[in-house]
Amino acid sequence: MSKKRLSVIIADDNDMMRSILRGMLRGEEYDVIGEARNGLSAVEMIERLRPDIVCMDVVMPEKNGVEALSEIKAKLPETEVIMVTSNSDPETVQESIQNGASGFIIKPFNAARVLDTLEKIGNRIRQRKPSAG
Repeated sequence: MSKKRLSVIIADDNDMMRSILRGMLRGEEYDVIGEARNGLSAVEMIERLRPDIVCMDVVMPEKNGVEALSEIKAKLPETEVIMVTSNSDPETVQESIQNGASGFIIKPFNAARVLDTLEKIGNRIRQRKPSAG
């Protein structure tokens, strides 16, 4: 029984972080369909490509991850957004959860934690979507 591959967009202003995340997801059951380096282009790309999951950095230029998160959830409530942050202060976490974040990945991250977080969310998405054929 093969799982449906899930589409992912990575939003992070740090090229290194994006490539690390992309590397972790490659070959698993995920397709990285886009990458954004600021909150503004992230929102635009997510609205256009409608991924299953977004890995959203909290601290980004032009629009931070929490602002981008609330815009995305307002327009595409089904989209699962995981906040990626090195700053796990309670206010950020609280604000992200209130705005509809699905989970957190704390930097520096390890592959096991990242894939574990995505798998939990992936299972939730798969339960929601009746699998075709």
